[in-house]
Amino acid sequence: MSDKGQFEQGHQPEVQHQQVPGLQSKLDPQPKVDELPTPEGGAEKYKAAGKLKGKKAIITGGDSGIGRSIAVFFAMEGADSFLAYLPQEEKDAQETKQMVEDKGQKCHLLAVDLTERSNCKKVVDEALKQMGGIDILVNNHAYQMMCEDIKDLDEDQWVHTFNTNIHPFFYLAKYALPHMKRGSTIINNASINAYIGRPDLLDYTSTKGAIVAFTRGLSNQYIGRGIRVNAVAPGPVWTPLIPATMTDEAMKQFTAPSGRPSQPSEIATCFVFLASNDSSSISGQTIHANGGTIVNG
Repeated sequence: MSDKGQFEQGHQPEVQHQQVPGLQSKLDPQPKVDELPTPEGGAEKYKAAGKLKGKKAIITGGDSGIGRSIAVFFAMEGADSFLAYLPQEEKDAQETKQMVEDKGQKCHLLAVDLTERSNCKKVVDEALKQMGGIDILVNNHAYQMMCEDIKDLDEDQWVHTFNTNIHPFFYLAKYALPHMKRGSTIINNASINAYIGRPDLLDYTSTKGAIVAFTRGLSNQYIGRGIRVNAVAPGPVWTPLIPATMTDEAMKQFTAPSGRPSQPSEIATCFVFLASNDSSSISGQTIHANGGTIVNG
C-alpha cells in the first residue's frame, strides 16, 4: 500500500481483486465520500450551501463509489434520495443510507436488477410513492469487464453490458420525465473511455459513447421545457468496479495526468453542480472529471 494520502500526487491503490459487482466495504483504502483535496494533498470536509434544498433524487448505483458520494453530497445540500442497486450490494446500500440520514435527509432503498425493463418502471413508481416527486434523475450504475480483443469478447457479455449501461438510462428517463417539472434535471454518468476509445473495454466504451449521444438528443427534446440533461465523464476513479473487473496490469496503471486516480467525492461535486441552479445555462453537455486528460468533446 502507498504511504501517501489518497489526494496526494503519486498515490496508487494496491492491486486487489473482488467478485463482481464488488463491495465498497471491502476496498482498501476506503474511497473518499464526503471529503475533497486541499492544495497540499490533504483532505477537508465538503462545504454545503443548501443548493438542493427540498429536492428529491433517484440515484442508480447509489450504494457505493460515485453513487454513494452523490447521495451524501445531495443530502448535505438538502435533498432526499432514492437509491437503486443490485441485491448483492445490500450491505453497502445500508451504509450509504445511514450516511445520508446522518446528514439529516431521507434515504429510500430498492434492491433491483435494472436490466429488466419492468424494474426500471418499479424504481420510478416506488420513488414517487416514497418521496412524492422526482426532481433529479442520476443514471449512474454500470458494468464492465476487460477483454483485449473483439475475437475473444463473449457475445453474451456484449449484450449484458448494453442491457446494463444504456437501456435502463432510456427506460428510467422515459418513465421519470412525465413526473418532472421545469427546473428538474437528468444527469448521466458517461466515461473518459468514450472519448479515448479504450481498447480493452470495447463493450463498456461503446455504451458510454451511446450515453453521450443519448444525453445530447434528450437535452434537445427537453431544454425548451425547462428540463436540463447533462453527463459527467469520469476518468480513473477508485470505486468497487476497479478491483472487481480489472486485471493486475490495468490496476498498476490506474492513474491520471494529475498523478493519481480521482476519488468518488471529486466526481460527485460535478453532479451537485449539474443538479443545482448554478448550471442553469448548461444542457446537453459533458463535464470531463478525468484528472487532466485532454479529450475532444
